[in-house]
Amino acid sequence: MITLAADCMLFQLATGETIPFSAEMISVELMGETGELFDAEFVRHASSAVFHYFKDELERQTVSVGEFAQALEKVLRGFRLAAPKPAAEPAAPGVLESDLGRLASESGEGCELFFFPRLRDELRRQIQQAPRVLRFRGLRGCVKQLTGARRWTQRCQCLEEQIVQFLRECLGVESGQKEFALVIE
Repeated sequence: MITLAADCMLFQLATGETIPFSAEMISVELMGETGELFDAEFVRHASSAVFHYFKDELERQTVSVGEFAQALEKVLRGFRLAAPKPAAEPAAPGVLESDLGRLASESGEGCELFFFPRLRDELRRQIQQAPRVLRFRGLRGCVKQLTGARRWTQRCQCLEEQIVQFLRECLGVESGQKEFALVIE
């Protein structure tokens, strides 16, 4: 029997057949079907988050395509994609927002060394206010600013993953018994 790769999960089709997919592979499959409806980067992040939920949070090795699609649909419906929010509109009660671009600017151009401690401080400050939802926005712009890139590169991709992982790890350490949602966009 062949061992399943560490970054893969088995997807069970309606026919009963199981196919191994990684988070990246499932994103490519989704983009083939929904490319004209959603931004590719957004769908990739959303499907990676759902994949992470099943694989790491629920510790599942197999998931049906229907279950995965239902969870992804729930995530996508949670975002209001049709109409962007005006800049002056205040966040909903219990929702705290932080601008990653502002944190990158305050850290200095191309200075990841100062960015991560600022990010941790911002997370701590926001957690103290007991939010229901903690939203960090502007991830893509922040990454490009820190790397000094005009176009998205492999280095940008690596830094983006580092920032998301850093926030997850800090949240695990800092949140204590408080329960809330973390959104990174």
